[in-house]
Amino acid sequence: MFFALLYICATLAANFTATWFIHFPFFGQVSVATFIFGITFTARDRVHSALGRRKVYGMIAVAALLNLAVTLLGGVEWRIVAASLIAIVLAETADTEIYQHFIDNTWGMRVLKSNAVSIPLDSLLFNLIAFAGVFPAAEVASIIFGEIVFKAVVSALTAFRPLVYLRSHSSARR
Repeated sequence: MFFALLYICATLAANFTATWFIHFPFFGQVSVATFIFGITFTARDRVHSALGRRKVYGMIAVAALLNLAVTLLGGVEWRIVAASLIAIVLAETADTEIYQHFIDNTWGMRVLKSNAVSIPLDSLLFNLIAFAGVFPAAEVASIIFGEIVFKAVVSALTAFRPLVYLRSHSSARR
């Protein structure tokens, strides 16, 4: 349940921060939302492992409805939420089905394979819908590239929890 709540809260927080950008000198820029949203890919995978595919789709629906409610209350621009809803539904469905297809693989391989598709798909869909025509094409491309890199890093760190791994292996040696 923790990861389902984390997922839902992260989608809400990401929509509020989607237009706040941090510029990087070497590979473009990312929105503050990217730091938050990167968590959702692995949180979704954890819910899938613990509760199954049907509960994942329920969680995605709850997140989408709550994001829509926030928009109706005037909290977030329509183009951001429309982009978010479309990206969440399509990218998270792809993530869920790829994860399910590789359900017999190790945890790490399921996460890597599903996120290898859903992270770029989410970044492309969201940014093209939210920012095409708002920003120049080169800037949108820069945002997409930066987001893919950061979401992948955050997702990998969340999935593999290197500190937990190191602690478990250091205590096993004692």
